[in-house]
Amino acid sequence: MSAPPTALSPAELARYSRHILLDQIGVTGQQKLAAARVLVIGAGGLGSPAALYLAAAGVGTLGIADFDRVADHNLQRQLLHDNAAIGQPKVESAVRRLHATNPFVTVVPHAEGVTVANALALFAGYDVVVDGTDNFSARYLNNDAAVLAGRPLVHGSVFKFEGQVTVFDPAAGGPCYRCLFPEPPVAGSVPGCGEAGVLGALCGVIGSLQALEAIKLITGIGEPLRGRLLTYDALGQHFQTLQFARDPRCPVCGDTPTLRTLDPSRYEAAACTTPAPNAFTMSSSEIPLELSVTEAKARRDADSAHTVIIDVREPYETEICRVAGAELIPMRQIPERVDTLPRDKHLLIMCHAGGRSLRVTEFLRARGFTAVSNIAGGIDAWAQEIEPGMRRY
Repeated sequence: MSAPPTALSPAELARYSRHILLDQIGVTGQQKLAAARVLVIGAGGLGSPAALYLAAAGVGTLGIADFDRVADHNLQRQLLHDNAAIGQPKVESAVRRLHATNPFVTVVPHAEGVTVANALALFAGYDVVVDGTDNFSARYLNNDAAVLAGRPLVHGSVFKFEGQVTVFDPAAGGPCYRCLFPEPPVAGSVPGCGEAGVLGALCGVIGSLQALEAIKLITGIGEPLRGRLLTYDALGQHFQTLQFARDPRCPVCGDTPTLRTLDPSRYEAAACTTPAPNAFTMSSSEIPLELSVTEAKARRDADSAHTVIIDVREPYETEICRVAGAELIPMRQIPERVDTLPRDKHLLIMCHAGGRSLRVTEFLRARGFTAVSNIAGGIDAWAQEIEPGMRRY
């Protein structure tokens, strides 16, 4: 990259000796790594292995952007965190782990995550951006900000047993995310890992490949995945590389771009917005991300005037069984109904088993709803623990 070489101490020369033995890297390449600044967005399934390998490789400054807290269901794949970190901000857990991995690396936490307001300035302070986010709105925001800031974006994604990696770098003549996926899918049409599941070790493969691409960009070795989408099938152990070109009509990196600023309305579901000023406020102990069905029932019984259960299942599901008094809003309708939801009540979100409702909970929290919780286990757990006579499916 463009940063001046950073002198390496004898201890660093010893630590990175296996890198330095590689003719393609050597001392010069290792100095480039030491001088580099890399931003990792998301300290989750992909960000964990990416950040760990970048820290171990000797990247001088690592930024970690994540607003979330560690939950027990993260630990199956998010190796930056351990059991003791449950409930803590992910950036705090990440800083501890990365410092323990390599004390020569400076780790900068960005606890607010990436927002429409801060994205351009944040990206401008780094040489390479590694995107480990898991929702489409955040990916489009990260792409647009990276293009406008002139920074290469190392993209990765995982779904069940499959993963993808590529490098979006229009500043070097390559395509961007919008060239590959011009429009996001309809809200709710593609389940996330909270609903569909994901193999933990798959995240390690894809996150490590992202770290490798960032290292190649920094040191100038090899051929980065610009204009090439690497796909991986974990069940069949198959890799495939697909070529894709820059779209001259792309609104952000095309010949006549029309997207020149970050308009918040484009990124409604991005995990990045600040709470609305009229949001209902409670202490964090009163609004956990998830509640058991027993806790949810107790809260509603204790204050029914300020607590509402929102069932985000499909109509055919609610015909099988439903909780009396719950408001029925299918998940796909939540984005268009968001402005009609009360901010002066505690919203308890329910689905069949807790996957869809967790996504809706995270979406609403990102939109500034401070009093919203997922009902873990969904109506299936409700049927088992609260209403044993309820029909299950």
